[in-house]
Amino acid sequence: MIKKIKASTSEKIILFFLVLLGITTFCTYFVIKNRCLFVKNYDPNNINFKNPDNIAILNVPCGNVIIELYPEISPNGVKRFKTLIKSNAYNNVAFHRVIKDKLVQAGDLEFGKKNSLDYGKIGNGKSGLGTIKSEIDNEFNYTKGSVGLARTFKNDTEDSQFFILLQDEPLFEGEYTPVGKVLFGLDVLKKIKHQRHSEYILRPDFINTFRMLNSKEN
Repeated sequence: MIKKIKASTSEKIILFFLVLLGITTFCTYFVIKNRCLFVKNYDPNNINFKNPDNIAILNVPCGNVIIELYPEISPNGVKRFKTLIKSNAYNNVAFHRVIKDKLVQAGDLEFGKKNSLDYGKIGNGKSGLGTIKSEIDNEFNYTKGSVGLARTFKNDTEDSQFFILLQDEPLFEGEYTPVGKVLFGLDVLKKIKHQRHSEYILRPDFINTFRMLNSKEN
């Protein structure tokens, strides 16, 4: 007859912590591998907009970012932005510059495309449409969610690249051409891949699609 050995209290405690450690490790791995797990994905078809003609839908790895454009503030900037959006120029373009909790930047149509990414030149590419003049005279508060056109160190060099702020940046006011603000989905942008020691991203995330709400695709 086999004698049953009872586990001691210390052995039970050790076993409990081993099981707890296993569960915690598994859950942590699952959450890390599923970075979009707790991010809400907004469906624009379920939202009523005051100005539907100026609503753009940016779809990225964790869902939709819904942006309202402001042609009354920057008519030329918004016109260029809409032209590129409607032509699907931004689809499969990298978020090549990301500063954690500060901003994400994309829109290099020449060197930032998924199938022809050029790490040596990304950030310097052009659209082929030429540059436009800076529109920085109208009042605009660069608060969290603001969307602006990127440029070089000189004014009047805006083209296709744009940034979206993840925090308030009052120093941007009067410096960059604003084109709109995020209405829904800012948390989606916070999941865009970033790197600890560099603004420029190795193996970056990409824009899936960028379209106007009232485009023919809907």
